[in-house]
Amino acid sequence: MARRKLQEKRGLAFGIAVAIVKPTLLATTKQDWTGGEHIPAEGGCVIAANHLSHLDPLTFAHFVYDHGRLPRYLAKAEVFDIPVAGRLVHATGQIPVARLSAGAASAFAAAVEAVSAGNLVIVYPEGTITRDPDLWPMVGKTGAARIALATGCPVIPVAQWGVQELLAPYAKKVNLLPRKTMTMRAGPPVDLSAYDGRSLTPEVLRAATSDIMDAITAELEMVRQEKAPAVRFDPKAAGVREIGNPHEQAERERRRKRGHR
Repeated sequence: MARRKLQEKRGLAFGIAVAIVKPTLLATTKQDWTGGEHIPAEGGCVIAANHLSHLDPLTFAHFVYDHGRLPRYLAKAEVFDIPVAGRLVHATGQIPVARLSAGAASAFAAAVEAVSAGNLVIVYPEGTITRDPDLWPMVGKTGAARIALATGCPVIPVAQWGVQELLAPYAKKVNLLPRKTMTMRAGPPVDLSAYDGRSLTPEVLRAATSDIMDAITAELEMVRQEKAPAVRFDPKAAGVREIGNPHEQAERERRRKRGHR
């Protein structure tokens, strides 16, 4: 596991975050990281990863930071409203996304600006924690592809696994013992050359997004030593809400049905 020293100036906010988060993760988790050499040592790029838990932005940031880069996320706007933590998130240059709203366009512009300035931007193409029953990557949204095709930057696919054992999707209790292994596997840049010079039509963006999700899924198959479903889970087709806790939705529906009896 080859790690790199940070070359970027991290600033006070990142320094505070690292001083809190890194020792905590080293004390409570184990790391199984491969493919870190695919993360560019410098220059703008997009890291596209699957999303398993509310904790994986921290465990994933650990992986990126220890490979010499400062992580900047496209993060849901609600995080920026959390007292104290929200100010830290803002100060470290994270990018707010107003999900399912017209405000997402400003997040795209900010991400393009960040990548063009030589920063590494992390995108969860699924847009939320996976709803797939077996935690495979879902159908992706087009943000990562749009940023990459607009800037010409590489997209590095990364699969993560194990953090869901530390904090299950939408759970509130962290399961520290025994210590969990955070597995990260990065792959080579996704080949998006087929879309060079083409207009960013919905069809092009969907095709490029599918290529990115295929690459993430292929890395996760190697991590899990299993084959992913042939058809990727689609929340819209399954009638599952796109954001928020899907278990709460199911519980409300059960209560509604009981009330009509």
